[in-house]
Amino acid sequence: MDWLAAKPDTIFIGQAVAYPGTAMSNTLTDVCRERLVELPVAEEMQMGLSLGLALDGTVPVSIFPRWNFLLCGMSQLVNHIDKVSPMSGGAFKPKIIIRTGIGSVNPLHPQSQHVGDYTDALRLMCSNIDIIKLEEPNDIFAAYEKAYERDDGVATICVEYGDYYIEK
Repeated sequence: MDWLAAKPDTIFIGQAVAYPGTAMSNTLTDVCRERLVELPVAEEMQMGLSLGLALDGTVPVSIFPRWNFLLCGMSQLVNHIDKVSPMSGGAFKPKIIIRTGIGSVNPLHPQSQHVGDYTDALRLMCSNIDIIKLEEPNDIFAAYEKAYERDDGVATICVEYGDYYIEK
């Protein structure tokens, strides 16, 4: 996240971004506070805001700590972000980095509404979104670098594993 934060056009938005609250919050501690935009629990608004920022030339790193929360933003993701480049004939190629996770079950299982993995289902619904599961620590930097460097109008979702923050 420090590498992304060093880019002049990135901004980090979501819940527990400017304030602690999730394991992902701990990965933003060295990011300048002016680049962190804390949002209320309004996932569809957050996804729409991500698209608006991207259309204006900003690269949002939109953080949804768990897939289950990202589900609330699916209308914007599937009907707008995935479709904007083809609908505009390639005139709009918004670069959006979406960061989500499969919730941890250790040391405490938070129950089924926090541990979903909807990667395969979303791949079936979207043709202009690249979904990258971060299976190993060595995969992380390359995935976020690819997401930032791309210019093909394809948004990127990087899927982290909550349990790996402890295990790996």
